This record gives sequence, C-alpha cells and structure tokens, in this order.
Amino acid sequence: MLFRELPAARPDPILSLAATFDADADPRKIDLGIGVYKDGDGRSTVLASVKRAEQWLLGHQESKAYLSSAGALDFNAALQKLLFGAHPAVAASRVATAQTVGGSGALRVASELIRQCRPTATVWVPRPSWANHIPILRASGLSYREYGYYDRAAAKLTFDTLLGDLQGVAPADIVLIHGCCHNPSGADLSAEQWRELTDLLVRRQAVPLLDIAYQGFADGVEEDAFGLRLLAQSVPEMLVASSCSKNFSLYRERTGSVSVIGADREATGRAAGALLNIIRPLYSMPPDHGAAVVACILATADLHQQWLAELEGMRVRIRSIRAELAKQLSAAAQADFSYLMSQNGMFSFLNLSPLQATRLRSEHHVHALDSGRINVAGLSAGNVAYVAQAVAAVLREGPMK
Repeated sequence: MLFRELPAARPDPILSLAATFDADADPRKIDLGIGVYKDGDGRSTVLASVKRAEQWLLGHQESKAYLSSAGALDFNAALQKLLFGAHPAVAASRVATAQTVGGSGALRVASELIRQCRPTATVWVPRPSWANHIPILRASGLSYREYGYYDRAAAKLTFDTLLGDLQGVAPADIVLIHGCCHNPSGADLSAEQWRELTDLLVRRQAVPLLDIAYQGFADGVEEDAFGLRLLAQSVPEMLVASSCSKNFSLYRERTGSVSVIGADREATGRAAGALLNIIRPLYSMPPDHGAAVVACILATADLHQQWLAELEGMRVRIRSIRAELAKQLSAAAQADFSYLMSQNGMFSFLNLSPLQATRLRSEHHVHALDSGRINVAGLSAGNVAYVAQAVAAVLREGPMK
C-alpha cells in the first residue's frame, strides 16, 4: 500500500480558517483572515485597469503557444523596471529575472537556487514572518535560523534585537527580508534602519533574499522599493522574490517573478541559466495571462496611470480604516492601539491569545488567526465598530495566554 503509512497532514492555519469562515452561517460573520484586499463593500474586485488590459488582450493576443521557462520576456523587463528603477545593475546586465508561479513560486525557485549554490548556507528568517516562508525553505532542504523582528506584547519592531541576532550571520548566509508591509506585523524598517541593516549585511558578507509582495501598499510604488534599491547598490549579490497578487489584485492568476543580481555579467548569466534549469522540472513554465495583463498595463501610459490611481485608492483606504480601528479599539478596550496607525499594509497583530481568537470566532463571528493576526483590509466603515467591540469583549478575559 502506498498511502496508508502516510502521517496525517497538518492543516494550513490560513486555509483552515477560510473553511471555518465558509461554514459559519451567521450573517454577521467577518473575514479578517485570508490576505486579499477588499473594498469598502467587502468585495475583492477586479481592477478597472486590469479589465481594460484583458479587453485589449482579447482583441490582440494572437497565440496561446508555450512560453519558455523564463516566462514572458516583456513582463520580466517591466518587473525589473518596477522593482529596480533605473539601477545601473540593470543596464550592466547584472540583473536576471524569470516569471514565476506567484510570489510563493518565486521563493521556491530562489530557495532551490540557494541550495544548488551553497547547500550548507543558513537562511535567516525574521521572527515572526509569513507562515509559508519556513515551509518553503524546508521543502528545498535548507537550514534556517530566526532573528528577532517584532515584539507582539509591546507592539513594536525590535531593531536592536535584529542587529544583535544578525551578528551571527556567516559569510554567504542568506538573510530573508520583507521589502515593505511586513507580513504579519505591518511594522516596517525606517530609511535609517534600512541603512544600518545594509551596512551589517555588507560587513557580514551576507546575501539578501528580499521578499516584496506588497509594493505600493505602504507609501507608493517608488517609495516602497527604497530598501530593495539600497541593497542592490550596496551588495554584490542578492535575490528578489516579487508578487503581483496584491498590487494588481491578480491573486488567482499566480503572477510573480524571481530576480538575481550577480557580482558581474558572467555570474548573473550562470545564475539565470540555473534558474531556468530549476523551473523546467518544477512546473516547466508559468501561466501567461496574469503576466500579459501586467505587461500591458505597465507598457501603456494611460493604463499605467489608471493602475497607479487604483493602487493609491487601496493604500488610502487601508490607512483610513487603520486609523478608525485604532480609534474604535482604544475607546472600546480602554487601551492604546495607536500603533496600528504607524504600521503599513494589510496586516497587524492584535494582542489576542489563541483562546481569545477562538472566542472571537465562535461568539462574535469575527474570523482572525489564532496568532491574533488580522487583515485590516477586511474591515469597512460598516463593521469596524462591531469588530472593535467584539475584540474588546474577548480582551476583558485577561492577558495573552
């Protein structure tokens, strides 16, 4: 028998929460778990710029023939410009980019490249980090260590701890860094902290692996690339995993990219060849539609401007609902939740224990992860007061357990 001896699979907490939400028949139910942007009416809609690009493709795309393992070359060039801007490494052919199956695919391909280049390297991961980071590293057979990043109880980024922990980084170790809108805390590095971290990585001869899944959701498309571009001009080698799921609302299209910067053109060429050899047996080639949409938007001036305006609208709504949640929670719970307004992106922690999170779901039908991580974009003017009262009610139970 092939499958009988398999151990029972541990359910994914986020996907399990989605199933729990779907099974909840209460009309008051609110989904603060799954990481998708929702508008003020609670809908995750298709962007108008995306629909226009799709209409153009419908009338003009002439083939559905296979792509190469690198994906769509116009998409790759457009993503390089979006990520790196006018960085001289691009002009010097020190940057190679391949389209991937979403940001998760980019991370898996990057992990496989790390394993091929240096299988004994340690990958340093922030604590906390996105729930899928460590499973992806494990699947590639890589070793990892965590470095302190965020203190949930104090609701603040622990930069001194970060610097202290990363003193243990060995030459050619990999340091995973969130480019902006840290998931799950929402706490981002300041410009000065980016500079200090970059100096440390240069001294330790470490290789950054930058995961940028929310470009444009913090301060703007250009502003959110600050850390990425600072690293790119300071270190000889780095890897970048990017996603178009959030900023183009292309979640199900699985559109992302992996980029490498090499010390010189030859090294980058070798890395690019290795990327293609990794992708071929993994999934052969990525799907085309999402990449074609993104390439069309970024290459068409009016579509590009429309997309930037839509992205700004999403960013402004998230900032507004953060402020309202902080106000409502502070009043309802008689505590200071102002930290929510200094954070970026869709995610933040509430100081909930797993038991309190369970009560929030079962008694109030507000669905958040056991960790207390919430998707702020799941809130609206119509439900934020109810959520604040519900959170305050479960917080009265006592401190985090």
